[in-house]
Amino acid sequence: MITKEEYLILFRKYQQGECTPEEIGLLESFKDDITLPDAEWERSLGNEQEIYGSIKQRLDAHIRAERQEVAVKRSSIIRRSVIWSAAAAVIVVTVSAALWMKGKQPELRRQPVAINRTDSVQPIAPGGDKAYLTMANGAIVDLNDAGNGDITVLNGVQVRKLKDGVIVYRMVDDAGKTTAALAQAYNSITTPRGGQYQVILSDGTKVWLNAASVLKYPAAFPAKERTVELSGEAYFEVARNSKSPFKVQVKGTTVHVLGTHFNINAYNDEKHVKTTLLEGSVKLTSKKSEVLLKPGEQGIVSASSADFDVERVDLDEVVAWKNGFFVFNNEDIHSIMKRISRWYDVDVEFADDFRNKNFGGTVSRFNDVSLVLRALELTGSVHFKMEGRKIIVMP
Repeated sequence: MITKEEYLILFRKYQQGECTPEEIGLLESFKDDITLPDAEWERSLGNEQEIYGSIKQRLDAHIRAERQEVAVKRSSIIRRSVIWSAAAAVIVVTVSAALWMKGKQPELRRQPVAINRTDSVQPIAPGGDKAYLTMANGAIVDLNDAGNGDITVLNGVQVRKLKDGVIVYRMVDDAGKTTAALAQAYNSITTPRGGQYQVILSDGTKVWLNAASVLKYPAAFPAKERTVELSGEAYFEVARNSKSPFKVQVKGTTVHVLGTHFNINAYNDEKHVKTTLLEGSVKLTSKKSEVLLKPGEQGIVSASSADFDVERVDLDEVVAWKNGFFVFNNEDIHSIMKRISRWYDVDVEFADDFRNKNFGGTVSRFNDVSLVLRALELTGSVHFKMEGRKIIVMP
C-alpha cells in the first residue's frame, strides 16, 4: 500500500510520461486501497463487507471499461495520459458508504448513469495559466498573449514574464531605493474563472493566485511596510524582512507577517475568510479581535462576526489547488460545485428536488470536467446534466 502523498507524486509523473513500469504497477495497485471513512459502521446500513465489495466492484468495472477504449497498439503518451486521468479520477475517490444508501435502508442505490450531454456540448477543458495585469496608469496587459521577457520598465522597476504562468517585479535602478511615487503606483493581477497565475513581487515575495482572484500591490514597496490587498484565494511565501512587516488586507481582516507561508481563501461568494498557516507565524486582526496562528492552524472569520475561530486542519487539503488537485473532505456538493465552477469557468444549477450530500476524495484539477463529475457520480447519490457550459446537479 502506498501513501496519499506517494500516489500524488507518482500520478503527476505518469501524466508527464516519466513513470517506470514498476511505478505504473504501484499506481494500478492503489485501486485496491479504497476505504470506507466511517469510523463506526452503522448496522442499519447493511453488511459492511458486502457494501465494500460492491463499491470495489464498481470501481474495477469502471477502470476496465476505460481500458477497453484504448487500442491494442501502443498509444501516444498524450492518449495514455487522458485514459489514466479518467481512471485516476475514480481510483482516488474515497466513497462514504452512507452516500450509497437510500435513507438508511440496506439496498444499494441504482447504478450511476453516464453524464447527460446535449449533442452540441463540447468537452470542457480545465483551467490554466491565465491572468490580466493592470498597470498604475490603467493599461491592461493580457498575460496570455504577452511573450516571455520584459513587459515594461517603469521608474526603475522592471516587470518581466519569466514563462507561462509567472511574472516578476525587480528593482533595476537607484540600488533598490523606492520613491514615494512607486509606492503609490498600485498594480493588480486578476485571474478570471478558469485561470491561475504566480507573481513575484518586488521584495521577492511569491504569490500563487487561484481562479477568480485579484491581488493589488505597489510596483515597489516603501521601506517600512509592505501591504497588499486580496480578493479570492492565494498562497503566499513572504520574503523575510524584520524591518518591513508584510500585511494582507482582505474583507475586513488584516494578516500580519514577517516571513512565512500561508493560504488565504476569501471569495466574495463565501461566508468566511479562512487563513491557514503552513510555516512561521501570522497575526490576524479585525475590528473587534485578534489571534496568533501556529503552523497547521486555520483562522476563520465571517462578515457577521468579527471574532476568530481557530482549528487544526489538513494542510495538504488546503493547498491541494496549488498542487493541481481537488481534495474533498466530507464537503457538501454546493461547496464542491463552486470550486468546479471557478476552475472550469462553468455555470452550475441545482435541480429543485436535489437534497444536499457530502463527499470525500481526491481528483486531478487537470482532468476534463466530465471526468471529475463522473467520479462523483460513482457514489450513486448525485448525477449531472451538461448543457453547453452549464452543469445541472440532479439527485
